[in-house]
Amino acid sequence: MMKKVTGATSLTSLKGGVLDLFRLSLYRNAIFLMLNSAMYALTGFFFWIVAARLYPAAVVGIASSVLAAIGLLSMLSTLGLDYGLLRFLPAAGDKAGEMINTCFTIGGGITIIAALVYMAGLRIWSPALIPIRDNLLYFGAFVIFAFANTMQTFNSQCFIAARQSRFAMIQGWIIALLRFIPLVLLAKAYQNFGIVSAWGLCLILSVIIALTFFQPIAYHGHRPTPSIKKEVIGRMLRFSFANYVGNILWAIPSLTLPILVVNRMGAEQNAYYYIGWAIAGMVFMIPTSISLAMMAEASYAEDRLVIEMKRSLKLIFLLLIPIIIALVLLGRTFLQFFGKAYAGNALQLLWILIVAAIPLSLNYVYFTMRRVEKQMQSVILLSAVIAGGTLIGSYFLLPEMGIKGAGIAFLCSQGAVALYTLPYLWRRLFRKNVEGPASVH
Repeated sequence: MMKKVTGATSLTSLKGGVLDLFRLSLYRNAIFLMLNSAMYALTGFFFWIVAARLYPAAVVGIASSVLAAIGLLSMLSTLGLDYGLLRFLPAAGDKAGEMINTCFTIGGGITIIAALVYMAGLRIWSPALIPIRDNLLYFGAFVIFAFANTMQTFNSQCFIAARQSRFAMIQGWIIALLRFIPLVLLAKAYQNFGIVSAWGLCLILSVIIALTFFQPIAYHGHRPTPSIKKEVIGRMLRFSFANYVGNILWAIPSLTLPILVVNRMGAEQNAYYYIGWAIAGMVFMIPTSISLAMMAEASYAEDRLVIEMKRSLKLIFLLLIPIIIALVLLGRTFLQFFGKAYAGNALQLLWILIVAAIPLSLNYVYFTMRRVEKQMQSVILLSAVIAGGTLIGSYFLLPEMGIKGAGIAFLCSQGAVALYTLPYLWRRLFRKNVEGPASVH
C-alpha cells in the first residue's frame, strides 16, 4: 500500500511540476512555437508525398520553385520589421496599434512591389516560371500569396511579443492541416497551379482568422488598418535594418548550400543532402523557438535578461541532448523510411549537423541577448563569419568528402563563433544576479 501511495504522490508531483513549468510564459510560448514548427514540418513531408502522387513531377518541381520564391520575396520584404515588432511591441503601450499598422503597411506594400518586379523579370532569373506570369489568374494569385505570407510573418511576431504564441501556433496549424483539402480538390481543375494554390488559400484563411479574431484578443480590440506613422517607425528602423542584414546572412547557408551541392556533387547527392538538412532543421527549431520567446520576455523588462537567458538555456539543452542521443543511435533507422540509399548516404551528414546544434544554440541565445541590448554589430559580423565559413569550407570540402563536407563546414563555422560567444554567456550566467528574484508571468 505504501508503494502505491508513494507512486501516486510522485505522479501528482510530476504533474504539478509540469503545470508549474507551463505557467512560465517563456516556456509556454516556446512550447507553442515548437509545436507549430513540428506540425508544419511533419505535415509538410506528407503534403509533398500526396502532391507527388496527384500531380506530374514537372508540376511538383515548378510548385516547389514558386513556393521558394514566395518565401524569399517575403523574407526580403520585411526589412527586419518582424524583429522590430518583437523587440519594441512589448514596451509600446498605447502606441502598439500604430506600430502594427505601420509595419504591416510598409512590409505588405514592399512585398507587392517585389512580387511584381520578380514576375516582370522572370525571363532573366527564372524562365521556367514564365507560363505562370502569362496566366492572369496565376499571376494575381502569386502576388496575393506573397503578400499574405508577409502578413502571416508579422502576425506571428505580434503574437509572440504579446506572449500569445498559441495564436501563432493555431495560425500555423490551419495551414499545415487544411492544405491537404484543396491539394486534392484542385488536382484536376487547376493542376498546373494546384499545389501552390492549396498552400496559398489556406495561408490567406489563416491570415484572415488571425486579423479578425486573434489580433483583437492579443491587442485589446485592435484590427490592423493601412497607415504609416513616421514617429512610431523611426526608432525601429536602425534596429530592424540591422536585423534584416543579420537574418539574410544567417539564412544564406540554408538558401545557397543546395545550389552549391547540386553543382559540385550532382542532383542525387543533393537529394541526400536535402533530407539530412531537413531532419537537422527540425532539431534547430528548438533553439530558434525558445530564443524568440526569450526575446519577447526580455523585451518587457531588460533587467530580467539574464534570468530569461538561464531559463532558455536550461530548456534548450533539456530537450536537445536527448534528441541528439536518439538520432545518433536511431538515425540510420529513421533515414531508412526514405530509402536505403538515404540511410547509406545521409547518415554521417545528419550526425554532424545535429552535433552542430549545440554551438548553434549557444550562438542563437547570444544573438538574442545582443538584440535585446540593441547591440547589433556583433550579430551581423558573426552571422557573416558563419555564412562565409560554411560556404567557403563547403566549396573545398565537398569534392574531397562528399556531402558530409558541407556538414563539417557548418559545424566548424558554428563552433568557431561559439568559442567567441561562450565566454560572454558564461560571464552573464555566473555573474552575481542583480536582476532580482524570478517571477511567473
